Amino acid sequence: MPTPHPVAIGNVAAKNPRQRVQATVNYLGPMDTRPVFYAQNYAANHLNLVPTVVEVEDFRGHEASTSLEVEGFRLMQHVSEVNDFRDSAKVNAVYVPEVAALIGELTGASKVMVNGPVLRWGERAPHPEHINSRPGRFAHVDYSLDGFHAFARNHLAGDPEADRWLAGRYAAFNLWRVLTPPPQDIPLGVVDARTAHRNQVTEGDAVIDIPGRPEFRFGSSLFHADPAHRWAYFSDMDRDEVLVFKAFDSDLSRVQGCPHSAFDDPTCPADAIPRSSIEIRAFAFWGT
Repeated sequence: MPTPHPVAIGNVAAKNPRQRVQATVNYLGPMDTRPVFYAQNYAANHLNLVPTVVEVEDFRGHEASTSLEVEGFRLMQHVSEVNDFRDSAKVNAVYVPEVAALIGELTGASKVMVNGPVLRWGERAPHPEHINSRPGRFAHVDYSLDGFHAFARNHLAGDPEADRWLAGRYAAFNLWRVLTPPPQDIPLGVVDARTAHRNQVTEGDAVIDIPGRPEFRFGSSLFHADPAHRWAYFSDMDRDEVLVFKAFDSDLSRVQGCPHSAFDDPTCPADAIPRSSIEIRAFAFWGT
């Protein structure tokens, strides 16, 4: 199977760029107890979310101006051989290796481990029978710092060279791809990692509550509002593009992760097809 070749996108004129939008993003407000949010049972969430109007800059037409090692995010052209992303067997057999190859090529990492994908649909779409199937509507990074290190260790369970990989640098990345045609009513916004800092974070618990299985909890980073945050998105994405952004990096001298959140694009026509997307997470290891 040929490996899709990632390239930076430069086709600007066909995308009808928009410069900036005013959008509402939920940030975490003050809490006396630890925040908790569920993949399935949203009614059990324990979150004090504060809707906040932010300016989100459209980077369509400026794709080449961002990088994983400066802003922490990058839009790539990346054609997948998967046609139906609801076909979990095909996704695991084809898309997961494609993602591993992409992260390896982008980062130069020697080893890449990929989590299972998450399919999501906007609230206007019929609710499919999937766990964690709604857009994430608050500013967060998927892991806490401790959770990031724990996931790295778990990925290497049983690897005889685990200690060597963990002694070197490792980093976590998210990859987000739309499955519906543009325009997107609910794009994904990311924060320039240089404007996001740990003193803006309260750690909470993400709970994966699949019916019939034990709950699985892990630490997540929820962000408080900061006017210095520089929000960005890419308008009119299509399924041959993927937004890659960093979550954490074990090398603290490097840029850390990008908070992200879904938001309603006020410029999108009301009759646009409700957005669906696939998100997948990857850990890159450089070793010693």
